[in-house]
Amino acid sequence: MRVGLPIVLIAVWFVAAAVGGPYFGRVSEVSSNDGTSYLPSTADATVVQDRLGDFNDVDAIPAIIMFTSDSELSAEEIDGIDAVLDEIDGIDAVVDEISPAIPSDDGQGVQAFVPIDAAGDLDVAVEAIRAALASSTPDGVDAYVTGPAGFTADLVEAFAGIDGLLLLVALAAVLIILVIVYRSPVLPFAVLATSMFALCTALLTVWWLAKAGVVLLSGQTQGILFILVIGAATDYSLLYVARYREALRVHPTRWAATGAALKGSFEPILASGGTVIAGLLCLLLSDLESNRSLGPVAAIGIVFAMLAGLSLLPALLLVIGRAAFWPRRTGYDPDSASGVDAPSSKGVWAALSRVIVKRPRTIWVTTAAVLLGGALGVVQLQAEGVPQSDLVLSESDARDGQIALAEHFPGGSGSPAYIVTDESALESTAATLLASPGIDSVSVTSAQSPSGTAPVTEDGVQAIGPPGTPPSAPTVVRGEVLLQATLVDTADSAAAQQTIRDVRAALGDTALVGGVTATAIDTNDASVRDRNLIIPIVLLVILAILMLLLRSVLAPVLLVLTTVLSFGTAMGVSALVFNHVFGFTGADPAVPLYGFVFLVALGIDYNIFLMTRVREESLLHGTRAGVVRGLAVTGGVITSAGVVLAATFAALGVIPILFLAQLAFIVAFGVLLDTIVVRSLLVPALSIDIGRAIWWPSRRLLHTDDRVRHPPGGR
Repeated sequence: MRVGLPIVLIAVWFVAAAVGGPYFGRVSEVSSNDGTSYLPSTADATVVQDRLGDFNDVDAIPAIIMFTSDSELSAEEIDGIDAVLDEIDGIDAVVDEISPAIPSDDGQGVQAFVPIDAAGDLDVAVEAIRAALASSTPDGVDAYVTGPAGFTADLVEAFAGIDGLLLLVALAAVLIILVIVYRSPVLPFAVLATSMFALCTALLTVWWLAKAGVVLLSGQTQGILFILVIGAATDYSLLYVARYREALRVHPTRWAATGAALKGSFEPILASGGTVIAGLLCLLLSDLESNRSLGPVAAIGIVFAMLAGLSLLPALLLVIGRAAFWPRRTGYDPDSASGVDAPSSKGVWAALSRVIVKRPRTIWVTTAAVLLGGALGVVQLQAEGVPQSDLVLSESDARDGQIALAEHFPGGSGSPAYIVTDESALESTAATLLASPGIDSVSVTSAQSPSGTAPVTEDGVQAIGPPGTPPSAPTVVRGEVLLQATLVDTADSAAAQQTIRDVRAALGDTALVGGVTATAIDTNDASVRDRNLIIPIVLLVILAILMLLLRSVLAPVLLVLTTVLSFGTAMGVSALVFNHVFGFTGADPAVPLYGFVFLVALGIDYNIFLMTRVREESLLHGTRAGVVRGLAVTGGVITSAGVVLAATFAALGVIPILFLAQLAFIVAFGVLLDTIVVRSLLVPALSIDIGRAIWWPSRRLLHTDDRVRHPPGGR
């Protein structure tokens, strides 16, 4: 039984990982990066997107091909452009006729609209178009693919490194840290295997749930899942290994040591994982599907991280035994685990605990003041959304094309606003649109005549017919109509968003407004609503869990307050760095929400690791001694766990996506701040200064002897 059980556990995990491993290359089969699929079904932009099929014969995403030259395009160059457009028209993914080449007023630019099959591989189609342009565009003419299809393809390309580069960097960083921490050739690989097996199994589960439509998976969610599972599983493993090493000193057999280690680590790991899961599941209250789907996806990852840390790693270490720590000795020596010669009496953390005991109030007041100073930077945080062109941090053909397009055409060309209204309101709606200074032109399509559009002028709506049909006398269209408004400004600019907000206000309930700009507005508005709702709920949920865990009211309140202070400082410093070091144009409204959920949930993890041990020691030695011993014993393992988690989240920075880069910095910096400053100085000093009253109303701990009877280093 003692031999068979660990072997069976290892075999089960090995099979699950072997089955799940190949799914790393198949995530694109079940993921989506379409912005409108993340919006609430009731959002105007979503409703309009769903209705577009009534006005179009094909389901297509437009790409804009932009040709530019430093001088006026010659007749030969125009002929060459027509030829390359004919070549592109033959690409399978092009599902309808390409629009004729449209010259700019200055003669130095030409644009064409290419409808690409929305059900196909958009990035492959855009790559084929770019390849054709690279080989066939006339010399002296620059060509770009931009518009919705171009930006989506660039986004997909930027996420392409998640399966390879992101995992490689994260695992390499974790391995290096583990080798430094353990100085062993065996133990780091056991811990790393635990993390990878947990990730493979979690990915297998998430993939099939996404395949069944239960969860929505995106490149962003995928990247966070990878990092979260690796970081969390490694943290739980570090805690178990520390307990196992302690147990080997006081228990003669590996089996007894395993039982003691599981007993000591089960509650903090379960509480830590449960806290993170509870915080993540609060995202289910979100209006945005991108936020709502992250909750269960990431929670599944944490579940498998906990299971691996409490089953696979103990089984591996039970089989390997004391050899796991080679060349360091971990012999049976029960006398070394207590008294002044205990591990808690030696080292940096024991020395730090002695300093905190001498001046606890000075330390916590000074630390809190410094953190508050850093939190003041949060007033500079610009989290109202960023232009679509700034989402990709690497080179972007679509971004360059949009800049070129805006130099020669109205900025919103190719990414119009879509307005759905009833035929009875057509004239008034058109007049409202044309009266807006932010709208360059308007055309109309009938649901009963989807084969063509007609221009709208101040004199009225012209007859609807196939493309190229000359305008005739105004006509009445029965049923609903779709108006397409070309914006003066680029579709992802703040000016364009203001135009759409003004138009919506002017139209009221008579029309629905969608399109790229409206999608960005609805996404940002929903994200702000989610942030304001979910953050307070996460705090209340975590506070309740801590009260149940510590059997106290005051200690959990103080722990939550210190974690919130740490989060505020992390956001304040991040805002300063984003604005004045990296030069980012802003941040998505979801960045503070994601940063809060991860920093607060994960930051509470380390306080749980510390305070559960402090409570355990306080029951035996009193609160002051309990804090001292708890910090001395857990300091090394918690700091190592914090460095590992910071390194794994920092790895997100290798993916050239603005959101992930900002989240990487916020969480990495915040975790280090919480681990090194808050948990090492602020919480212990505050706990010692308050004394046993921190456990109020726990009668058992309130009546323990609060004297440090045997402080580390002396009698």
